[in-house]
Amino acid sequence: MSKTRKLISFDWAIKRILRSKVNFEILEGFLSELLKEDIEILEILESESNKDTKDDKNNQVDIKVKNSNNEIVIIEIQYSREADYMQRILYATSKVIVEHMQEGFAYSDVKKVISISILYFDFGDGDDYIYKGTTNFEGIHTHNKLYLSQMQKDLYKTNEINKIYPQYYLIKVKNFDDNSKDTLDEWINFLKNETISDKPKAKGLLKAKEILDYLNMPDDEKLDYDRREESLRREASIYQSTYIAAGIEAIKIRNIEIAKSLIEQKVSIDIIKLSTGLTNIELEQLKIPLDI
Repeated sequence: MSKTRKLISFDWAIKRILRSKVNFEILEGFLSELLKEDIEILEILESESNKDTKDDKNNQVDIKVKNSNNEIVIIEIQYSREADYMQRILYATSKVIVEHMQEGFAYSDVKKVISISILYFDFGDGDDYIYKGTTNFEGIHTHNKLYLSQMQKDLYKTNEINKIYPQYYLIKVKNFDDNSKDTLDEWINFLKNETISDKPKAKGLLKAKEILDYLNMPDDEKLDYDRREESLRREASIYQSTYIAAGIEAIKIRNIEIAKSLIEQKVSIDIIKLSTGLTNIELEQLKIPLDI
């Protein structure tokens, strides 16, 4: 298969194809490359937070895995396009913890949660394409880091506080420069461009290249997939148009305020036009004389 052969997008695959145990190798590969340890998927968790909706817009999947230390961890993978996404992932991880906490269990039995967000929209101010967030405690006066006591280390079976609390991975797909420098980058390239090289080195990608081939999809699934992709393109266009229009309007309002301020200072009309970019008609509408 050629490098440019069309592959199914990862978010569609994770909702429709990768839940099958025979395809766990693909998800295990992605998680192992991202978390830098061998991950074994035990099951896809069914909860209120990840049930399919009719329009398939609830892109969130909770996965129960075992890591290289034989610890049980709940991993949540989600997609979204929301301005309040920071609060969304905080709510989602809290909900996962509560949903999978059995009544009567001690708090020490709370499962570790790792939240992985694959973001196809501008999010935050940063130039990297993968961010990791953890929880640590620092002294207000000494600025020394708080550590676990030996008893706590034995209880939690870890030496670091941040490994008890949820961890967050934010993958800003648009920031990736298409230059794969390691095996994790091979995965990020697939997430962004939906292509896989002929001989990928990253875990899970070789099978992904085979299983996620668009041409191998049944015709009815192709139709559903194409409709969904077109819907996403329309949503992205509306989102972008709305964002740009709002930005232009905000700039225009600011320039009007600048023009009013400059006229009060008796600045010449030529300088006002140069400073604000407002036209003669726009200035006349503001009742700013053009002969000053």
